[in-house]
Amino acid sequence: MALVPPPGLTVAAFERALRAFASVVGDEWVFATDEDRATYSDHFAIDEEAHRPGAAVAPITVEEIQAIVRLANEHKVPLWPISRGKNFGYGGAAPRLRGSVVLDLSRMKKIEVDVENGTALVEPGVGFYDLYDYIQRNKIPLWLSVPGNSWGSVCGNALDRGVGYTTYGDHTSKICGLEVVLPDGDLVRTGMGAMSNAPTWQLYRYGYGPAWDQMFVQSNFGIVTKLGLWMMREPETMVGIDMEFDKPDDLEWIVDTVAPLRREGILQQSPSIGSWLRGAAVLTTRAEWYDKPGALPDSVIDAIRRKFNMGWWSLSMRFYGPEEITEATAKVVRRAFNGRPVLSIKDSKWKQGDPPELSAWAGVPITFPLQNANWHGGRGGHIGFSPVLPANGRLALEQFHRTYARYKEFGMDYHGSFAMGERHITNVNQVLFNKDDPEMMARVDRFFRTLVEDAKKYGYGEYRTHLDYMDLVAWTYDFNDRALLRLNEKVKNALDPNGILAPGKSGIWPARYAEHRDVGGKA
Repeated sequence: MALVPPPGLTVAAFERALRAFASVVGDEWVFATDEDRATYSDHFAIDEEAHRPGAAVAPITVEEIQAIVRLANEHKVPLWPISRGKNFGYGGAAPRLRGSVVLDLSRMKKIEVDVENGTALVEPGVGFYDLYDYIQRNKIPLWLSVPGNSWGSVCGNALDRGVGYTTYGDHTSKICGLEVVLPDGDLVRTGMGAMSNAPTWQLYRYGYGPAWDQMFVQSNFGIVTKLGLWMMREPETMVGIDMEFDKPDDLEWIVDTVAPLRREGILQQSPSIGSWLRGAAVLTTRAEWYDKPGALPDSVIDAIRRKFNMGWWSLSMRFYGPEEITEATAKVVRRAFNGRPVLSIKDSKWKQGDPPELSAWAGVPITFPLQNANWHGGRGGHIGFSPVLPANGRLALEQFHRTYARYKEFGMDYHGSFAMGERHITNVNQVLFNKDDPEMMARVDRFFRTLVEDAKKYGYGEYRTHLDYMDLVAWTYDFNDRALLRLNEKVKNALDPNGILAPGKSGIWPARYAEHRDVGGKA
């Protein structure tokens, strides 16, 4: 067994640091074998070795975290905090900087729920299933908002701007109050939590002075140890409309129909317009239909759609609240689609007292979407390319055509969707691959970088990305010689002069590790 020390440390110095960590958490909670390093690696990465951790340490209390952070400063060991490490497609548990020690917070599972005000206060190890089980066990009339793969952390998902299916699906916007260990080991509470015993910590976001909650989102400025989150009360009814559409170019008018409904608050959840493969990839595999290289031809796509009775695009919308409101809202939405070439429409309705609807629309955790990793067979995986663009049908269709052409050029099967925000679209494209296919894997990096370059020409930036591309994406935010990146790194170096917390996260590098920035030769 050979240790993998971080840059600048000898094996002997790294061993001393690990012994120091063990003195805090116990030997059994320091993981430094080859098997341990493999466990905390990113199994979807193009090159797992590029982000191989040096070890992992798993504290269970805030005090243990503070002690570890102080020791990390003393020994100059970079830490990579994770909540549960289930952010597949974006890096999983692996660190940006090879040799970093993963700070695994998955043992921290405390939950507090304020039923009257509809809030939760959770530690990083609380998963969506944990919170769901807690609510069911205690018969609490609140609903979660869950992401498509719900085995991750409630805290970690919100901190990486994850999204869900209900009206509370913009998880980051529902954060209200954080507890954070800073890079020097100090402990701070944001918002009203800055006042001792404030009963409004999870009720009012801002407190007094600068509001710091969002400064700890997608950043490496601190380690979040508690997160306040607003939750939705169980509605009286949930009304659903599911639509299928036949033609790729229908996307333009679909977007232009949904966008004003979102802007005007008629449609309050963020529906996603998904391509046929989003549905098909969890029902079948490519090998059942086609065994040739290159992107699937239209004839095969048509055959798969016929088999599963699906459109080229699908759209699911949900309305929550009193029956009078949900029925009236659904009526307005149906009217907006009158006269449009909708392939099929399916209505649904759930009322309090009905058997539970076991779907993500009802806040029930799910994991079946990860089945799409098996699309190509072998050791399947994916990475996500997710630029943000205006909620405009023409622009969405142009973005689709550009991206679809690149998928064909690189011989990949298009798996895309357009999630409708209040005034924007997040164009989520999954790049599905088989890690046992060397020829395919050789295309993935160039394909992804081409997608980023294409989007940049139109001013479309990604809202999150895989470890491999954090520097590249940060580099696309280039106003005034990348003033935002320079500001982020000024804050980073002020808070974390030793650069111990998540160096390279979101492209933010402390001075100590700045030479590790990699934007594909553009640095």
